[in-house]
Amino acid sequence: MNLMPEAVPLRAPRLWLVVLVIGFLALLPLWAYWSAQPFYLTLFSRIMIYGLAAVSLNLLIGYTGLVSLGHALYLGLGAYAVGLLNFPQMDNGWMQLIAALVSSALVAVVTGAICLRTTGMAFIMITLAFAQMFYFLGISLKQYGGDDGMRLTRRSDLWPLDLSSNYALYYLIFFCLVTLLYLSWRLVHARLGYILRGIKANERRMKSLGYNTARYKLLAYVMASMAASVAGFLLANLTSYTSPAYSLWTVSGEMVVMVILGGMGTIFGPLLGAMGFLLFEEYLSSFPIKFVAEHWMLFLGAVIVLIVRIAKRGLYGSFREWSLRRE
Repeated sequence: MNLMPEAVPLRAPRLWLVVLVIGFLALLPLWAYWSAQPFYLTLFSRIMIYGLAAVSLNLLIGYTGLVSLGHALYLGLGAYAVGLLNFPQMDNGWMQLIAALVSSALVAVVTGAICLRTTGMAFIMITLAFAQMFYFLGISLKQYGGDDGMRLTRRSDLWPLDLSSNYALYYLIFFCLVTLLYLSWRLVHARLGYILRGIKANERRMKSLGYNTARYKLLAYVMASMAASVAGFLLANLTSYTSPAYSLWTVSGEMVVMVILGGMGTIFGPLLGAMGFLLFEEYLSSFPIKFVAEHWMLFLGAVIVLIVRIAKRGLYGSFREWSLRRE
């Protein structure tokens, strides 16, 4: 088995698409500054955060074959790690980030040990149930805002970064996203990545070869959950707000759509899926025709169905397939 990362020819269109998108995201703050359009800085910060969460979910869906409708639980945990420690004026960002990672890992180990005893629809429903449990727990915390959520007194103090600057926060989000993309690329071309893909293809055969598939699936589940908690940490700082709504099953559903829209089982696809989903949402919700703007979710659904019908492997998945034929 060749465990070396795939060598991509320099002329490959898929490589240039990745470079173009990453370059665009790297330079966007300069354009937002010179054009006096700070809105785009916030919009693309949000896109990258959900792209980060979608990339983490893709490790489960695209490479391990585990469809989770409770992944937003860990987005919420990351956000509440900021909110709960921020509430008593404790704004040490490093402590908040450690709390997000540790709490998500612990919860993922406990819930994963239960969820991964099941497969198929049962797994989907149990992950959804755990996310709803966390959602109702958040609602019950009346001293922390309950259903209304909680406004943060200040952004995290992530020394030496000054996150009070939207530009510093943007580049922190960009750095986390690029780092996760790189680590995901390395992981899926490592031994663990091949084992996870083997489990997705035929778990029974992997067991017969002597692999403890339950242990590997739990490891993937915990890693994906910790990455999602980082997205929650960043989201709370972007909005200066935390809410139980971050962990709703509908948010998990949107992440699943982002993964499918971009291309399951591809490293870069979930980011393009998040970008396409949120840009279409923003465009349709502010459409000049009142009926379209009021019922934008209906039209967004139609656009997603159309894209999936045309590009059956997702936006990047289909483009990657076309690129491979040209190489």
